[in-house]
Amino acid sequence: MVLADETKKKKTAKGFSDLIQIEKSTAEEAKAEEVIKGSFKIEKSNDDKMLAFGWASVAIRTDGEQIEDWQEDMIDPEDLEDAAYQYVELYRDGGEMHERGGVAVLIESIVFTPEKQNALGLPEGTLPVGWWIGFKVKDPEVWEKVKNGTYQMFSIEGVATRVEVED
Repeated sequence: MVLADETKKKKTAKGFSDLIQIEKSTAEEAKAEEVIKGSFKIEKSNDDKMLAFGWASVAIRTDGEQIEDWQEDMIDPEDLEDAAYQYVELYRDGGEMHERGGVAVLIESIVFTPEKQNALGLPEGTLPVGWWIGFKVKDPEVWEKVKNGTYQMFSIEGVATRVEVED
């Protein structure tokens, strides 16, 4: 997970990338793996504590439509949930622009599945099916970029094989 701006899009793989691979179909086995990224706006921040919160990824909108990201990729909610749990268990590190790690640490994470939303008493369609996160930014220079709007969103990346989805 990194804090990112919208202008720079470097394609590199990190350790977390290996955890969100999609099984290859026979037709896709010969194709090279590609780095997949999704970016979501930072929704809330706390200046005094250097905390930033927002969606890491959204799989299904509140209207029930599955999201297609900027790279025209989709992730199933179950795969998103599994990847989120493994990230929290094994990494929790936040980086800067997919280039430098150790600038933030994960402090909050929940994948809002329909089951969890129901358990929380949230009416259907209130929240998307997605992964909400919060980070404590440890680097004052990076925090300054969050505050001044240079870094407006979180960006996740992972390695996956594209599989055509039939309509």
